[in-house]
Amino acid sequence: MRKFPHKKQISLVDDVATIILAGGQGTRLYPLTEKRCKPNVCFAGRYRLIDIPISNSLNSGINQIYIISQYFSSSLNHHIKETFQFDHIQGAMLSFLYPEENEKGLNWYKGTADAIRKNLEAFKECSSEYFLILSGDQLYNMDLHAMVKFAKEQEADLTIATLPVKEKEAKRMGLVRIDESYEVMDFVEKPQDPKILKNYRLSEEFLREKKFKDPKEHHYLGSMGIYVFKKDALFELLEEDKRDDFGRHLITSQISKGKTAAFYYDGYWEDIGTISSYYEANLALTRNHLGLDLYDESFPIFANPVNLPCARVCSTKVENSILCQGSHIEALEVTHSMLGLRSRVKKGTIIRNSIVMGNQFYTPPSSLADHLPESFSIGENCQIENTIIDEHVHIGDNVKLINKDNLDTYDAEGIYIRDGIIIVSSGTTLPDNFVL
Repeated sequence: MRKFPHKKQISLVDDVATIILAGGQGTRLYPLTEKRCKPNVCFAGRYRLIDIPISNSLNSGINQIYIISQYFSSSLNHHIKETFQFDHIQGAMLSFLYPEENEKGLNWYKGTADAIRKNLEAFKECSSEYFLILSGDQLYNMDLHAMVKFAKEQEADLTIATLPVKEKEAKRMGLVRIDESYEVMDFVEKPQDPKILKNYRLSEEFLREKKFKDPKEHHYLGSMGIYVFKKDALFELLEEDKRDDFGRHLITSQISKGKTAAFYYDGYWEDIGTISSYYEANLALTRNHLGLDLYDESFPIFANPVNLPCARVCSTKVENSILCQGSHIEALEVTHSMLGLRSRVKKGTIIRNSIVMGNQFYTPPSSLADHLPESFSIGENCQIENTIIDEHVHIGDNVKLINKDNLDTYDAEGIYIRDGIIIVSSGTTLPDNFVL
């Protein structure tokens, strides 16, 4: 049975439970979310996005975890159960919560706050005094233990994880304004007005204290969508303010009600909201110093254990790429690309700046044979650039996926372009000589 690393002063987080909001439909990630929810999208060749928040919670010693899911929840929960097989002697607990069904059908969650409100009865039975709320589709390596410690020292009803951002990112995030003790004085969601933005600029003194290279450049504190709530403060807020979303609605209510603090974090963080952000976050891993750190054994990101051989590479030029277990690569060239589990690429093919998600099996099981190609592979003498190839795809010989017309958007059966990136959706077959 797998042992999770408990390296901190665990007593500090004994009274903390994690809530992971994994109900996102992920419409902006379509077609990757056509058959799965956003937290269940493959990442880095062998992970799912949901693995990151669960791993961060466990690495921080917080092992009482609730997963709130909604869309395609059965496949997501199956992956979680296969990957995180807790040893109950350690006191770990993993609970799955879903929308309840009534006479009108499923009572769908309308937002982040609504999802927690509709499960309040489950949380009232929890003995924890604090709740750590995480998103199921963000990337970070974060010491959440340190955030809980800060929240308790501040005696804050709500603590918001924040990171410094420039103006372009600030317009897409919630921003906080703090005083010298890191108490939050004000909050605004996705401001576009320059006058409002000006009120949220970090001072030059703050930037010098944090050793920014250019303290005269405008920076802001953006909310990461990660919260630590006192249990009673959370329940009271959800009862008093019946609106649906923390960022858009309830954060400002809590600031006016009680003490709210900002925890400062300056490491890597990415919200996977679009095809382009997903694409860039994956390919950042092929560079040594950028992106999520998957090579820290003291703070591991856990993956579903697979019994697969090492990748086999035959006369292929490989540069700045990641090739996952069970792959058989005969390509001419693989450059700045990610090839997932059980990828098969035949002779003469060139793959550049692309993500091949790989496959859950080498050949489809009989139960899925009518819905999937007979084999999963990329054929001979293909040219694939700036492309995401989803799981269980068959690509014939002499196929060119190069976006020859420089399209930003394109829709056809099984193949799409978003943000200029080609996406081949799961289960698609592309015939010999296909060109896009």
